[in-house]
Amino acid sequence: MQESIVYINGLFTPLKNAKVSILDRGFCYGDGLFETMRAFNGKVFRSNQHLERLFRSLPLIFMDLPMTLHEVNSVVQETLDRNNFKNAIIRLTVTRGINEPSFQIDKEVAPTLVIHARPHQPLPKAIYLKGVNISLITMQAPVLPGVNQSLKTCNYLSNILLRKISQMRGSMEGIIVDPILGVTEGATSNLFILKDGTLKTPATNNSVLEGITREVVLEIAMNHKVPVSKALLIPEDIYNADEVFITNSGIDIVPVVSVDDKPIGNKKPGILTKFLRDEFLKCIEEEL
Repeated sequence: MQESIVYINGLFTPLKNAKVSILDRGFCYGDGLFETMRAFNGKVFRSNQHLERLFRSLPLIFMDLPMTLHEVNSVVQETLDRNNFKNAIIRLTVTRGINEPSFQIDKEVAPTLVIHARPHQPLPKAIYLKGVNISLITMQAPVLPGVNQSLKTCNYLSNILLRKISQMRGSMEGIIVDPILGVTEGATSNLFILKDGTLKTPATNNSVLEGITREVVLEIAMNHKVPVSKALLIPEDIYNADEVFITNSGIDIVPVVSVDDKPIGNKKPGILTKFLRDEFLKCIEEEL
């Protein structure tokens, strides 16, 4: 297998030579943002939406990237092209850069930008045919002070522990249930349910990320006249749902057939879930 070519701060280098300083604030504090994008047939799906979200997020954490969205988009595509991957996962990371170990933000310090592409490893087909179990985990949803929306930050420890706890419970994913906000999101996914013909998902806020796959699913549903609700959900809504599924860029739409080992519907992937995934895959073909 060929070695990946990585973009770091204007240069392309083999993965084995790709290095970031131990003084980089991303390494020291998780002080940065990232985007995970999916490429199909050599093209990045909804790259503009991913990068628009990134550029909306940067000023919220007092960070500036001295490149335009178009320039970053071009570098993302060039990274993919140089690796000659047709179907890939692309991770873009931007940190606050290198400065003396301190919490003080130095706006004169240039950020670190890294773009890494790797071949996409699809989930087993059985997961889409049979569905998965997920767990609802009661905890306070992590939030950032002074920020009124959820961001994809490099500080991912809460998500890592959430995923580990859910795996220990025999689940593919753990979904946070906040005591005040109710059902929020998973370690790496957004959640949807279907109840009485209405597709429901938690409203985006400072604990629920505006996922790109989530947005595509909502577009498809509305284009096909499926009623949509973005509002507060509680655990009982999930347990009593007719269908449940989770979404993210790497897995697209995964059916959920049980929650905390309680069956959903007839414990088979739902009709609407299958339809939305078929339409999602068509959307990719049409756009790329």
